[in-house]
Amino acid sequence: MANRVVVDPVTRIEGHLRIEVVPENGYIKEAYSSSQMWRGIEVILQGRDPDDAWMFAQRICGVCTTVHAIASVRSVENALQLEVPYNAQMVRNIIIAAHALHDHIVHFYHLSALDWVDVVSALKADPHKAAKIAESYQNWKLNGASVFKAVQDKLRKFVESGQLGPFANGYWGHPAMKLPPEVNLIAVTHYLQALDYQRKADQAIAILGGKNPHIQNLAVGGVSTAINPDNEATLNMERLYYIKQLLEEVRDFVHNCYVPDVIAIAAFYKEWLKYGRGVDNYLAVPDLPQDTKGEVFDLPGGTIFGGDLSTVKPIKSFNDEYFIKNVRENITHSWYKGNWTKHPWEEDTVPDYTGMPGGYIDPNGKYSWTKAPRFVKGNDYVPMQVGPLAQILVGYAQGHKLIKKYVDQALSDLKSVLSLIGESTEGVDVDALQSTPGRHLARALRAKVLSDLALKQWEQLVDNIGRGDLEIYNPPSYPAGEIKGCGFHEAPRGTLSHWCVIENGKIKNYQAVVPSTWNSSPMDDKGQHGPYEASLIGNPLADPERPLEVLRTVHSFDPCIACAVHLVDPEGNEITKVKVL
Repeated sequence: MANRVVVDPVTRIEGHLRIEVVPENGYIKEAYSSSQMWRGIEVILQGRDPDDAWMFAQRICGVCTTVHAIASVRSVENALQLEVPYNAQMVRNIIIAAHALHDHIVHFYHLSALDWVDVVSALKADPHKAAKIAESYQNWKLNGASVFKAVQDKLRKFVESGQLGPFANGYWGHPAMKLPPEVNLIAVTHYLQALDYQRKADQAIAILGGKNPHIQNLAVGGVSTAINPDNEATLNMERLYYIKQLLEEVRDFVHNCYVPDVIAIAAFYKEWLKYGRGVDNYLAVPDLPQDTKGEVFDLPGGTIFGGDLSTVKPIKSFNDEYFIKNVRENITHSWYKGNWTKHPWEEDTVPDYTGMPGGYIDPNGKYSWTKAPRFVKGNDYVPMQVGPLAQILVGYAQGHKLIKKYVDQALSDLKSVLSLIGESTEGVDVDALQSTPGRHLARALRAKVLSDLALKQWEQLVDNIGRGDLEIYNPPSYPAGEIKGCGFHEAPRGTLSHWCVIENGKIKNYQAVVPSTWNSSPMDDKGQHGPYEASLIGNPLADPERPLEVLRTVHSFDPCIACAVHLVDPEGNEITKVKVL
């Protein structure tokens, strides 16, 4: 296996991910993705009260701090066909939008930008020239030569001290780094400013959710966020207007800084628009419900196959059988007992760790804790890419007003920046989004859409309260016998679904099919690669000793492998016991 390039662990993600690639003549010939952690929440939930499931389920991750809670309550509500009061939907929607804004900002600036930005090069920049460049492509209030000079001085102290702090261990000077020093300085400055704006989004979540991470205000049937405009102890007008202020500030940053920065980096790395496409089947689910039944949404869902936008098929409601009936998971190459392909309601979760004989991934054996989700297409099933790119493409194909407006505007702006730096604009169209930089741009555009829609949800909530409606909860009642539910949510990393089987008021079976399961999946029994694996094949690899290009593409998915709640000894010995409630 001397020709394997191994990245383990992949850093600047949540969880433990191992990537192995086979280089050939400066490109990647083959790739394998292995999640190195086991998520056992499904086992913990068996036999428990469905009302409590969301409290456990949201502990699947400490980064996706709302998404599993949302998907979990929706799965139980779906099983009961329980309507959710309008106020509760709007409160949930604001939390969903604010969390996604926080997540998308953090992902680009703090988890991925350093794959493209040479921080040390920023020391060579002319701050005045940097200010002129920034002015040429964005209208951001915190730009300026004095601002860039202050950041450069701070950075110089880091470098001279030998302690680069958050900028340590980067691939500085790598041959694949090509931003001018001034653009590097702009990016480092906005990296620091983004820390403040992601925090503002988190504040909005905490006000509504009681705390963050791990909100406390959900309930099957609504929320526990008491609303009373005249009571200081509840969600009143003072708190609501503070939330609006926070959302407006985040919107300003997204529109005038984040999106233009992503466009600028895509322009300077235009050649990357042809790398990282991989799996071009796309899946997104609708979100931000606008009614009590979950039949009208502000964000679109659907599928696209083969990268052809004309194949788009909508997913329209929480009861849409097109989604519910067609999800499968395969474990041919996953460390679980058996070799099956099953619907989530029929699955089990029985770990069977066989390790990696020889120290490397064996593509003929089991090699990941991640199952392989697949979507039924005719008489077959296929891998699907999920995430902001999927939702942007699905929305664009369906003519979603905001998505189409912002995609067309971004492509026009990208062409303008390319012209400014003397690059050709050929091939810059919607299809170019199906690439490594395209995933970043799609995520930024989703943030732009959500920054508008977050304020729309706020206005709808305030208007409804103004009409005297303070209802927030519809109590559930569990029937005898067996019922099944599917709760889905378009999380920051893509389509998330929780699947519950409830028998006589207790959870009989529970499965979570998460976005990074779709994207990081190993091969299935048909030899079909998952999106991480497929997106790496054909990518350049300038220096196998410093595989920066591997990180660029993997990071563009925003991996989150933080689904492990058990430690597994390769010998099968019990390591520890944890008592939960």
